[in-house]
Amino acid sequence: MEQNPFGGVIEHLSVEEVKAGLEDGSILLVDVREPNELAAERIPGAVDFPLSAFDAEALPDPGEKTLVFSCRSGQRSQKAAAAAQAAGHDRHHHMAGGLLAWKAAGFATDVG
Repeated sequence: MEQNPFGGVIEHLSVEEVKAGLEDGSILLVDVREPNELAAERIPGAVDFPLSAFDAEALPDPGEKTLVFSCRSGQRSQKAAAAAQAAGHDRHHHMAGGLLAWKAAGFATDVG
């Protein structure tokens, strides 16, 4: 973990770690991109939670899973983690590199 540029502590998870967590059910992926971005392309199984309307109190309950934020490149997901922490929630995981890194690794997306 390290201090992130937006305040708070952040843990960067690789796309490989996130993919494995989605497959074994240990991760709830929360995509903070905007609706038009999500409509164009998304990671299968990710939950929509746009940063523009971010409300830490309305975050989905991950249960026993680890909640991990994602976005296009990894910047907004860090902002979301910082905002959640500022609101008193222990949410400090994000997917480093975002959707761009996911696709660069050759992982599938849902398009359109």
